[in-house]
Amino acid sequence: MRFISLFVLACSSSLASAADVPGSQDLPLVPRMVDAQIVDYRPPAELERIYPMGSIRKISGQLRFDGQVTARGQMTSVTYELPPEHSATAAFTAAREALQKQGAELLFWCQARDCGESSLWANEVFGNAKLYGADNGQAYLLLRLAAPQDNSLVALYSITRGNRRAYLHVEQFDANAPLGELLPTSATLLRQLKDTGTLDLPRLTGEPQAPWVTLLSRGLNLDTTLRVSVSGAQAEAWRQALVAQGVRSARLDLGEVKDPGLHFELLR
Repeated sequence: MRFISLFVLACSSSLASAADVPGSQDLPLVPRMVDAQIVDYRPPAELERIYPMGSIRKISGQLRFDGQVTARGQMTSVTYELPPEHSATAAFTAAREALQKQGAELLFWCQARDCGESSLWANEVFGNAKLYGADNGQAYLLLRLAAPQDNSLVALYSITRGNRRAYLHVEQFDANAPLGELLPTSATLLRQLKDTGTLDLPRLTGEPQAPWVTLLSRGLNLDTTLRVSVSGAQAEAWRQALVAQGVRSARLDLGEVKDPGLHFELLR
């Protein structure tokens, strides 16, 4: 997976394709996969936006999800149709890694049926019928950009349709007012740890914070078979706090990463 992502990034190009929707352009933060074409583009417009942070479903005609981020601001979106030789998963992974290398923080990440119904994401959340496909062929990610752009969000949604065409949808939302504290979900923290092998939380430089201890302990206890190393200046304090919240001490080793913040590494 990582090899594919690096290959895609190396081959990506910011040059517009002749087949792009007229007047469209890439978002600067997300590299375009080589030979991808822009099939839908929505220029900056002010609106109130709701980004789900949970699996979506419809009950009595109303869209439902466990959490959300709601704000007013400027939104720009780009939808790419991917070339046949590259998958929606590869494009999604390359975009995620590019954003994380720029310091973006994951808030919510779901894949396949854990996201809910693709038809709801396509029509209700993004208002783009091109994004409707098989529920098990989708992935959604919401990220917060690093300071000084930390009042901006980026949403990624990838899908493979029944005709095997693959799409990547990218939205950047710049809020008019400060977004305040936004915490990821426990399942998202676990997904990142299992998918990438590491979980880096550079802002957690001090003593354990209760909300984060709760999130991390719940995430780790979603899969009690995992063992991890914990690194950072306050690693032992965090380890003790996680044990106090029900994570078995045998699952938590002390690591040796010297970078600022709190770091977890999956022990194979």
